[in-house]
Amino acid sequence: MTDNEDQVAGLLLAAGGGRRLGGRPKALLEHRGHPLVEHAVDTLRAAGCTRVHVVLGARAEAVRARAALEGCVLVDNPDWEQGMGSSLRAGLGSLTGTGARAALVSLVDQPGIGPEAVARVRAGYRDETSLVAAAYEGVRGHPVLFGAAHWAGVAATATGDRGARAYLKEHEAGITLIECGDVARPYDIDTEADLVHLE
Repeated sequence: MTDNEDQVAGLLLAAGGGRRLGGRPKALLEHRGHPLVEHAVDTLRAAGCTRVHVVLGARAEAVRARAALEGCVLVDNPDWEQGMGSSLRAGLGSLTGTGARAALVSLVDQPGIGPEAVARVRAGYRDETSLVAAAYEGVRGHPVLFGAAHWAGVAATATGDRGARAYLKEHEAGITLIECGDVARPYDIDTEADLVHLE
């Protein structure tokens, strides 16, 4: 049995094409001098995830060329245009058989969520049945940790841009919420107006 360190894999969803950003892939937006995807990987690593899988889609070749993603498992999602659900399915599929017992899922377009919040959610892991989510003033947000016992159910219900929303709603009573509003800001980079959050 691997130690706790390796049991929780980071799963970064970074496939979106940035429709509302004029078709600029979010993974390649610059933040503090680096592509957002690099920033998000660094956050997962700083929070203690030694294994990180990154789901790529829009302009995947450009992302591979421009971002320093050494040591990550890069997962191509040919169906990225169908929305986040397809990326979540691809990512969970890539973790099957790796020995990971939980996936800590984060989104590339939330740079306001740093290592402190991610580490708190990761620390909520107990076993394969764990279901843990960050909360901001009591409202569930990202990142979300899915124990392996949940992967098949999440994959079966992940459609369109809803990701795991339906599954989480159905299993609400079993989710451990970890308040992170004191250490993170859960905004998304979705529109031109949101670009003010990038540094």
